[in-house]
Amino acid sequence: MRCWKTMAVFLLCSLLLSQTRCASLHHRQPGLARQRRMTPFWRGVSLRPIGASCRDNSECITMLCRKNRCFLRTALE
Repeated sequence: MRCWKTMAVFLLCSLLLSQTRCASLHHRQPGLARQRRMTPFWRGVSLRPIGASCRDNSECITMLCRKNRCFLRTALE
C-alpha cells in the first residue's frame, strides 16, 4: 500500500512539474499592445461627457469620438 502512495505522489509531482515547465512565458512585443478590457460597470462609470478628449468611440458617452473630442452627433457631409 505504501508503494502505491509513493507512486501516486511521484506521478502527481511529475505532472505538476511538466505543467509549469510547459507554461507559456512569451514576452510582450512592444508593437502589439492589447486594449484593456473593462467590466460593464466601469465602462459606464468611465464614459466621458460631450467635449471631453477621447481616443476612440468606446470612451465617449455618445459613442462618437471625432478629432479627439466627444461629439453629440456626426457632422453632415
